[in-house]
Order: sequence, then C-alpha cells, then structure tokens
Amino acid sequence: QVQLVESGGGLVQAGGSLRLSCAASGSILTINTMGWYRQAPGKQRELVATITSRGITGYADSVKGRFTISRDNAKRAVYLQMNSLKPEDTAVYYCNADIKYYGGSYYVAYWGQGTQVTVSS
Repeated sequence: QVQLVESGGGLVQAGGSLRLSCAASGSILTINTMGWYRQAPGKQRELVATITSRGITGYADSVKGRFTISRDNAKRAVYLQMNSLKPEDTAVYYCNADIKYYGGSYYVAYWGQGTQVTVSS
C-alpha cells in the first residue's frame, strides 16, 4: 500500500513564508512526477507546481517567483517553499505523485490527505 503524508501547513500573515513537505511510503518501485495542488473553498482544485524525476519544474502563473518546488528522491519526498504569501493563497494544499509500486505495470496517481494553509491580511 502506498501513502503520501503531508506536513507544514498553518496560519501565517501576508508576506510570510511556509514550507510544505510530503513523503511517500509503501511498496514503491519508482516515482515519476510529483506535485502540489490546492483547493480554496468553493473553487476547483488547481495545479500549483510540479517536478519531474529529473528535476524539471513547472509553476502556475499565480505562484511564479514566490513558490519553489523541490524533491529528494532518496527520501521519496517533495517540498514546496512558499514565500511572499498572499491571502488568495489560502487553500487546502494536496501532494500528488505518480507512483509505480512493486508488482504494478504502470504509474498510478496518489494523493495526500491535504494540509490547510491560511494567510491572513
């Protein structure tokens, strides 16, 4: 069984910083792309940032220059450093990873349970 566990959310004032972490565990053979998504109340889940197994990154326009995604393949972990936070960044942040597990034939998308980020004005 594969699990993604997130940590690092919380309450911060506008202009502040937070660092989210997500670690994968279980019978994992290999991990392809990892990423972060977010969902604000009343809105659809949206992509925040992704990173491939080779370290190629992509960002939503709304977070470019403020957020940085990184990963540690040895730890099977992905991180999101969030700087210059704005009230509109308030959302539940979800970790996502494309994982091939032992005995599997293809990659499966897994999701974490979500962590709340609240930015006060």
